[in-house]
Amino acid sequence: MSATGERPHVVIAGAGFAGLYAARSLKTAPVRVTIVDRRNHHLFQPLLYQVATAGLSAPDIASPIRGILREQANATVLLAEIKRVNPNRRCLVLDGGELAYDFLILATGSTPNYFGHDEWAQHATSLKSVEDAFEIRRQVLLAFEAAERETDPDKQRAHLTFAIVGAGPTGSELAGVLREIAQHTLARDFRNFDPGSTRVVLIDAADRVLPTFPEPLSQKARVMLEALGVEVQTSSQVVDIDALGLTLTSTTSLATAPEKISARTVLWAAGVKASPLAESLNTPRDEWDRVYVEPDLSVPGYPELFVVGDLAHVDHDGQPVPAMAPPAIQEGRHAANMIQAVLRGRPRTSFHYKDRGMLAAIGRRAGVASIFGCNFSGLIAWFLWLVVHIASLIGFRNRLVVLFEWSWAYFTYQRSARVILPKIR
Repeated sequence: MSATGERPHVVIAGAGFAGLYAARSLKTAPVRVTIVDRRNHHLFQPLLYQVATAGLSAPDIASPIRGILREQANATVLLAEIKRVNPNRRCLVLDGGELAYDFLILATGSTPNYFGHDEWAQHATSLKSVEDAFEIRRQVLLAFEAAERETDPDKQRAHLTFAIVGAGPTGSELAGVLREIAQHTLARDFRNFDPGSTRVVLIDAADRVLPTFPEPLSQKARVMLEALGVEVQTSSQVVDIDALGLTLTSTTSLATAPEKISARTVLWAAGVKASPLAESLNTPRDEWDRVYVEPDLSVPGYPELFVVGDLAHVDHDGQPVPAMAPPAIQEGRHAANMIQAVLRGRPRTSFHYKDRGMLAAIGRRAGVASIFGCNFSGLIAWFLWLVVHIASLIGFRNRLVVLFEWSWAYFTYQRSARVILPKIR
């Protein structure tokens, strides 16, 4: 396969769930594997909101890529920025040169989607990286500090109002945690205001929270959120965001006047789109910029090039596979298997997503779960969420530390990572 007579060179762009599991699946294959990422760590994104809300430290959910692949003799890790893909020349263009490949697995993930309003990013922080988590934590903690100093009641209320756009798992989990922080963690820390008066508003243009979950679970999640004190505003579309807050309009009633919410902290969890690297392929993409792939996850016209994870448009039961960790893992493994099939002279097979379910934690001892067609809510769903996320972490140390931190927080209501760091960017 390789022009030099060496083992075929498999390049994996991105060390997220799809890329990392693809690399691991090639551990015993007769290939050279090079995994390229602009960061030196694999991030367990489902728990990133815990870093943002001071429940966990970054190293608890981030593991060095080199450490993960230390025992994989055929794997090399490169820290580099990928500028574009040149599929005709079979190479990646990096910030320091080019990297040739025999097979390429593109797994560079997604970026926040502001739906044509990228200017909102300066006022509404998204949650996709450790840097984002640090920034949200800084904003949240500084908001309480600003409220302690503020003597004007209206301005104080604005500091104590947190608006979260997007009522999917990330937004719903953030909303629940913020209310718990206000009610319990900070309950006795301030003298000039009651932290329990903190207002958390969860906003979504859809008509229900957790819209990808079965409707009965969405309804139960809403009840749980409102029981915590979260204001849920569904069927509400954001039309403007500035330094003072955001403006909403109703998606069901044109006669309803726009609503202005004064909030000094606006968090964005309203969706993602494929990373810009997809543009360099010059191939059809969907409305989220995801690449349409062949049934085996290869790019049309380029059988040696696979696109997986959030970068790929893959259909399941007539709907695109959601941009989540489980499908990304399955796609990464399938792409690796297809490469091995080609090397062994075996036919390629179509990818079939195995939907094992969805989970979301809604505050303390409350959650919703849909697993293998069975729905759970309340304590049992929360416990399932706990077990699944701890088991999914990479490395025994991470599992042990997260279990300890969560146990400590559960019994004491304290969050150990309440340190305000300077603005990173």
